[in-house]
Amino acid sequence: MNPSGKQLHLNVFVSGTGHHEASWRHPQASPERNVDVRYFQNIAQIAERGKLDSLFLADSYVVDADVRYRNVTRLEPLTLLSALSVATERIGLIATAATTYNDPFHIARKFASLDHISGGRAGWNIVTAGTEATSFNFGRDEHLNHALRYKQAEEFVEVVTRLWDSWDEDALVIDKEAGLFADGGKVREIHFKGDHYAVRGPLNLNRPPQGYPVLVQAGSSESGKELAAKTAEVIFTAVQTLAEAQQFYSDVKSRLAKYGRTHDQLTILPGLSPIIGDTEAEAKELEQSLQQLTIPAYGLARLSRLLGTDMFNYDLDGPVPIGDLPGIDAINGRKARYQLLVDLAVRENLTIRQLILRTAGARGHLTFTGTPLQVADLIENWFKNGGSDGFNVMPPLLPLGLEAFVDKVVPELQNRGLFRTDYEGTTLRDHLGLTKPVNKFSRSGVVK
Repeated sequence: MNPSGKQLHLNVFVSGTGHHEASWRHPQASPERNVDVRYFQNIAQIAERGKLDSLFLADSYVVDADVRYRNVTRLEPLTLLSALSVATERIGLIATAATTYNDPFHIARKFASLDHISGGRAGWNIVTAGTEATSFNFGRDEHLNHALRYKQAEEFVEVVTRLWDSWDEDALVIDKEAGLFADGGKVREIHFKGDHYAVRGPLNLNRPPQGYPVLVQAGSSESGKELAAKTAEVIFTAVQTLAEAQQFYSDVKSRLAKYGRTHDQLTILPGLSPIIGDTEAEAKELEQSLQQLTIPAYGLARLSRLLGTDMFNYDLDGPVPIGDLPGIDAINGRKARYQLLVDLAVRENLTIRQLILRTAGARGHLTFTGTPLQVADLIENWFKNGGSDGFNVMPPLLPLGLEAFVDKVVPELQNRGLFRTDYEGTTLRDHLGLTKPVNKFSRSGVVK
């Protein structure tokens, strides 16, 4: 039971045929449906059946050279979430949009639109975009420096939220008889001018139903944690052990006070990719069937990108060449993921092949193979011992892995009093226990 009454939060991270890199090769996978909206609507309805807080779609603006080996086609997430919103009623809908390769006005308008379309269920996963190759698709010769990207992102978020605040809640009048659509005194230009952006405003759409779509952040570097502490309401992270999770949880939560925020204003959700079977043997069999489909060449290419070193130059069954890696200061992409892989390889004394297999299921997020009761035990242990506020669930194989989680793990969590049996509100903020943000502007148009 759960004497404290505190409820955990569960998001499902939806990725094509599943998070295991070989999931597309599994006999029960349908990779040809990667662009079929009905496939994703079914997944969203399964997640809503489980009363999950939200569904999340990541995004990327680049196709890697190893497209031969990986299911990489993906629909644009905001477009897809709009279609999912009409097939669901309560579940939150979160999409990634990178600050480095977008403009604030466009992002403010798109997420405000999704929030209106869904009746207040939108969330924005704020990333800076982590790969050098992305820059070449946007007319740039190189990726912006990591620290500069985060400074730019902080300003970007400020512009977007001011645009959402450019309309007062009661700005719309819609008085047909008087011929008055809106109160012009309650729609304001924001006149933002910073180091990176200059935006006059106002937004050409009234304030979103939630005030702001929920702000999510996924970076776990020092810059990422600081941005999350200042602006985010949910943070997705990757950790491998409870001890690492507890340290991350304590670190990020301790940063909130200097921004005038309390612990319950930020929900921390580590990634968890569970391989579930009715028995341990069944779960292990499914795990083995996926691992056998893994393509070493893809794994080498993936590690090469993340570790900043050409892993094809080393013996696949030799040790991970820690001494030859460039060090975290030389990484201009996903610094936290680089460090996670290095720490994992050192801690478990892994060969390159073993590191590929250890991370094939979720790219460095926690993987766990077991029965529904064992998965529920892990979730409860982390939740009750300061490791998380819940989990970002990453099914290795879709839709089967999500069905197993919703139909077998969620009821166990409900029986323990850890998770809702029904939605109590209609918006994503309701599900997360978040209040509606107060408009930054006073009636005089001055930022509070």
